[in-house]
Amino acid sequence: MNLCQLPPRTPGLVDAVEAVGSHDPIARRLGELGFVPGEPVEVVALAPFGGDPLLVRIGFTRFALRRSEAARVQVSAGDAA
Repeated sequence: MNLCQLPPRTPGLVDAVEAVGSHDPIARRLGELGFVPGEPVEVVALAPFGGDPLLVRIGFTRFALRRSEAARVQVSAGDAA
């Protein structure tokens, strides 16, 4: 599943970040922010009415991501401890 499909407050692990093309700046930036395989991730809060952004915790840091960005992050739900 992708990160926007992960239910709020459900721990998960990053599996991969999908890149569009070989020099995808969004995929590169997500990797720089810490969205790397094996990293614990959690959706902390959603915008009202299913809009943007999503508040996401990766490791010990929180980020606001657009749904289009979160859709690129593939995750596994389960114990991230």
